[in-house]
Amino acid sequence: MPAATGDLSLTECESLFLKGLTHIMRKKVTIVGSGNVGATAAHWIASKELADVVLIDIIEGVPQGKGLDLLEAMPVAKCDSHIIGTNDYKDTANSDIVVITAGIPRKPGMSRDDLLNTNYNIMKAVVGEVVRHSPNCILIIVSNPLDAMAQAAFKLSGFPRERVIGMAGVLDSARFRAFIADELKVSVENVTAFVLGGHGDTMVPLGRYSTVAGIPITELIEKSKLEALIQRTRDGGAEIVKYLKTGSAYYAPSAATAEMVEAILKDKKKILPCAAYLEGEYGIRGLFIGVPVKLGTKGIEQIVEIKLTPEEKAGLDKSANAVKELCGVIGV
Repeated sequence: MPAATGDLSLTECESLFLKGLTHIMRKKVTIVGSGNVGATAAHWIASKELADVVLIDIIEGVPQGKGLDLLEAMPVAKCDSHIIGTNDYKDTANSDIVVITAGIPRKPGMSRDDLLNTNYNIMKAVVGEVVRHSPNCILIIVSNPLDAMAQAAFKLSGFPRERVIGMAGVLDSARFRAFIADELKVSVENVTAFVLGGHGDTMVPLGRYSTVAGIPITELIEKSKLEALIQRTRDGGAEIVKYLKTGSAYYAPSAATAEMVEAILKDKKKILPCAAYLEGEYGIRGLFIGVPVKLGTKGIEQIVEIKLTPEEKAGLDKSANAVKELCGVIGV
């Protein structure tokens, strides 16, 4: 018997129920800081339909405007992600992941170390609000100096180490991969790259663990050229700052952030180089440093230890000492 006018068929009811259930189950990601990195990360995350996104910033109007612009782009992209911009941390409540990009950007002639004290004070304010409204979230730190800011967020939040992760190695390895692919004229899909250590001048790109279709790049690129690619990777951020003059990189950092978000929300168990708090791994204790980790729904689910040559270990220790020095300045 046909349904009466105004009634819904069983199929229509099921469709509405499933739509509502999908909305209820949808993940929530907050991005603190709606500058270039934050807004572009929101774009990547929303366009992949990974989660609903909240952009938050202290500047009135900016997150709201960018959030609305992104929301209006979703019909064109055929994505059902919902995006809002706000200045109120209440709107971020119960986020699954909070990405912190807030901080002043690096300017020409400015090292990451110069950013330390200003961005630490910003981190203190942000983390307090995040913990209050999303006590069970996973933190992804993007603010610079990256390793020191991740250490600060870890200490300030009181979260277990599994739930505080620094975004650095994914970006650095992406740069290394891009340079390798360009040098060898091969697809970036064929290239894997390995980067350890702090995010900056002391990072340790590992040529012998980097491959093209499974072939170590040490077999494909002569030593002097490989050293030049490694140095360009270390200088990757500074090279872009030099070109832009009034800003810093944001497409690659935000894409790297989105990859981490995806690995966590989809429980992919993906091994990625990230800044993690070490408790004896690699002979380092009580410090955030870039190492390969397995990312899943719980955050860092495993820290992967690999064998290093004496030279590589020395490079990693040098990097750790540089991070330790920064952390000492801000007392974390």
